[in-house]
Amino acid sequence: MSASLEAIRPNIDHWDERVDLAAAFRWTVRLNMHEGVANHFSLAVSDDGQKFLMNPNQRHFSRIKASDLLLLDAGNPAAMDQPDAPDPTAWFLHGALHRHVPQARCVMHVHPPYLTALSLMEGGRLELSHHNDLVLDDRIVYDDEAHGPVHDNDEGDRIARLMGDKTIMVMANHGVTVVGPTVHDAFDELYLAERTCMYQLTARMAGGTLRRQPDQLRQGYRGAWSDRFDARLHLDAWRRLLDREEPDYAT
Repeated sequence: MSASLEAIRPNIDHWDERVDLAAAFRWTVRLNMHEGVANHFSLAVSDDGQKFLMNPNQRHFSRIKASDLLLLDAGNPAAMDQPDAPDPTAWFLHGALHRHVPQARCVMHVHPPYLTALSLMEGGRLELSHHNDLVLDDRIVYDDEAHGPVHDNDEGDRIARLMGDKTIMVMANHGVTVVGPTVHDAFDELYLAERTCMYQLTARMAGGTLRRQPDQLRQGYRGAWSDRFDARLHLDAWRRLLDREEPDYAT
């Protein structure tokens, strides 16, 4: 576990979760999966998903600290009147997912270069080519009906219905939304999907024909490296680097 979890915690609710989320923001920058101040992550902290943490509006991902995160209530629109309130698209998208999708405890909406490029392609899909695709294939949903930002509850609810029991949504002409039961699960899923998309698009740019793996390999397949790839250890390893190089993330 990261050394920062052993430090004396400030008297702020949900501190461990805040630190995990702050680490995810910082590493999203380092991995070039962000759009500066235009994307948003959230984490439900109540059983019903109504209350959630989210990054303040117009704060660059590279500057976000654990104590910066806003505590919002999806059932209280007055939360949008507070200082640094998120933009309406973030409010409607994340609020709907937290209300309607039980596994969407953590919601990450970003415009990473490769998944976003895939979203711009007519019929853009991840093919069953890399070993990671054996894991990801049944967890991805494609929103080909999206026509713009999420500006109201109806659109947020539509996206929540489409997400269903999936974890990755590629949004046409836009980017990607990834959900998970924890910060480390959602971030690991985002990382895996973006890297896998990078492999596929790089192979296409090289002019090759993608090799398709047999469908039957998907049965019971849990990961390219082991039966269970430990997302918690993955985030903790990156947190240890931040503890040394950017320790203010955990303040």
